[in-house]
Amino acid sequence: MTLPAPGTVLSLDRTLTQADFDRFATISGDDNPIHVDPDFSGRTRFGRTVSHGMLLYTVFWGLVRRALPGFRQAGQTLMFPAPAYAHEPLTFAATIERVTDDDVALAIRVTRIACGTAVCEGRAEMIREGR
Repeated sequence: MTLPAPGTVLSLDRTLTQADFDRFATISGDDNPIHVDPDFSGRTRFGRTVSHGMLLYTVFWGLVRRALPGFRQAGQTLMFPAPAYAHEPLTFAATIERVTDDDVALAIRVTRIACGTAVCEGRAEMIREGR
């Protein structure tokens, strides 16, 4: 398998729905009302439900696994500078920063398509499985 070169950007546009938030809450057990209760979240400073941070990261995980089969995650750092709302189109982008035979470093970023605001930023380290 040929690994992507540094500077390669893996990207995906996706709109998460309230149903996605609800399913993730059921699977993860994180049923915080800010994610699943429109009435409750409507009374918060956000004004509506917001995505689980790890739901955003799982979309990345799928994107990266398709591009780097045979690799597993060794570490990650994430920040969530702004909320991601249900039914809001997002771009998920992972930029390859470093590549060796056994590891890949990625810069990750989720942005709102409408305005470019970052809702998730971070880094991930991938290593070849079996290593």
